[in-house]
Amino acid sequence: MKRKLIFIFAFLGFIAGVAAAYVYGVQQPPQPPVFNPASNPYARGLYAEGIVESDQPAGENINVYPNVTGTVTRIAAHEGEAVKAGEVLLTIDDSVQRATAAQLAAQADAAAAMLDELKSQPRKETLEVANAQVGAAAASFKMAQDQYDKQQRAFAIDPKAVSKDTLDNAVNALKVARANLDVVTRQYLLTQAGAWIYDIRSQQKQVDALRKAAASADALVAQYTIRAPSDGMVLSVNAAQGSYVSSQGVYEPYAQGQVPVLVIGAPNGQLAVRCYVDEILIDRLPDPHALKARMFVRGTHIEAPLEFVRIQPYVTPKIELSDQRTERVDVRVLPVIFRVALPKGVRLYPGQLVDVYIAVG
Repeated sequence: MKRKLIFIFAFLGFIAGVAAAYVYGVQQPPQPPVFNPASNPYARGLYAEGIVESDQPAGENINVYPNVTGTVTRIAAHEGEAVKAGEVLLTIDDSVQRATAAQLAAQADAAAAMLDELKSQPRKETLEVANAQVGAAAASFKMAQDQYDKQQRAFAIDPKAVSKDTLDNAVNALKVARANLDVVTRQYLLTQAGAWIYDIRSQQKQVDALRKAAASADALVAQYTIRAPSDGMVLSVNAAQGSYVSSQGVYEPYAQGQVPVLVIGAPNGQLAVRCYVDEILIDRLPDPHALKARMFVRGTHIEAPLEFVRIQPYVTPKIELSDQRTERVDVRVLPVIFRVALPKGVRLYPGQLVDVYIAVG
């Protein structure tokens, strides 16, 4: 009985193995692809990696960086909206700079008041005091002169009537009175002449320097308000109210690096594709005016012809993906810009990567 059970189980195992081999050996038909991968539409064509950007007459999208540092107090721009040149995009806390500008303006006003004081000299009251001092010195001189004359006449009548010491004191008093009158007279003339021209010039220079410093401080206050450099469309706002910005931009926690505070594209909303041709393929490019290309959007069935715009005639390192030179091998590319006309109902956004094929020959 035990042998029969073993035989039955072995036979059932054999049958199960044959069935499993048959089931798993059946070829399943392949699933249709979700999208057709990009393929070269030309008999001879060059592949180039492209990135979508707004159509700029020259250069690339406008990356906005502030010239000052501080905390963002207000954001007036919103992504996707059109802005005019000079329109306020965001403001940065300028309280410290405003106080500095006000201090410099007050110092300039004080220096200007000092300059006016120098130019208005001599002051009437000061001149009157100097004139009174001259009169007092003249009276003292006359009194000393009278005393000397009296002592001199008495000495001439009777030398014993006036001592030698008394006569010497009268002579010395007269000399002192004469010298004092000369000093106060010169002081009166100096007061009457007014401020020295060199003092006025020096003060004028101080006023000019402080005025310029105040104007520079006011101009720096204006830098705390970021305005649109030209007409365009706001593509990206990377700062938030309360975030810290500098001339290096703003820290992006996801990318873990510095990015522009704002990015502004072309005002008409027209898109362009900037593709990068590897340096070893540059010599195979045809005449720029005869360039034909086609774009394929990755992960979709979308494709569209491209219209040649211009070549940026400067071969640069291939850093368009990471925006950093971290490659060990120096791979260089030539940027070629095309304008794209999308089919109706198709959406494409700046920053999106696409595959581009350029016709050769």
